[in-house]
Amino acid sequence: MSVMTMNALDDAQLAARVAQDIPDGSYVNLGIGKPTYVSAHVPKGREVIFHSENGMLGVGPTPEPGTEDLELIDASKRYVTAAPGAAFFEHSDSFAMMRGGHIDIAVLGAYQVAENGDLANWATLDETYPPAVGGAMDLVVGVPTIFVMMRHVNRDGSPKLLKSCSFPLTGLGVVSRVYTDLAVLDVTPEGFRLVELTDGCSLEEVQAMTEACILT
Repeated sequence: MSVMTMNALDDAQLAARVAQDIPDGSYVNLGIGKPTYVSAHVPKGREVIFHSENGMLGVGPTPEPGTEDLELIDASKRYVTAAPGAAFFEHSDSFAMMRGGHIDIAVLGAYQVAENGDLANWATLDETYPPAVGGAMDLVVGVPTIFVMMRHVNRDGSPKLLKSCSFPLTGLGVVSRVYTDLAVLDVTPEGFRLVELTDGCSLEEVQAMTEACILT
């Protein structure tokens, strides 16, 4: 069965699911791509302080079309707003926050995640991939909790949750939890352990799209 025939979450639904697990008062870095959607889905009444590695703490919601400030962008070059009390600083200070353990959670995209928590979210295959590992390397070393948000399989149906990664690694054993359009999985010493399935998906269907074994 293909993902297209299953009840897979769209990007907004997946971002909302990730946002549910971010505690009140957390300092959070959002990676480029799908993770940037998370900031729009923080549950009502919960305060989350978003950090951008290009030098901003207190990243606010995406501006309405036509109201963009051309000088306010995040690390993925997406237009953002400044939340009340936001701070701006140079790149070196931003990376000191990341490396020094001052960020609680990083939500990153990934090309591959291995069952032991190895992360591969950059590659040099062609011009469609990021050209280097970038700030993700600093995030996975300095941030204690790494959430990965991604599609469960590639466009050709090949698995992204593997026994071992074949792409260049961003970090060894760094992933805490994986959120896909089909399931939420914790990374444990024994491998991937199922937290929940997307409504309408069965464990057998999801396992068939996963190279590594899913424990229950």
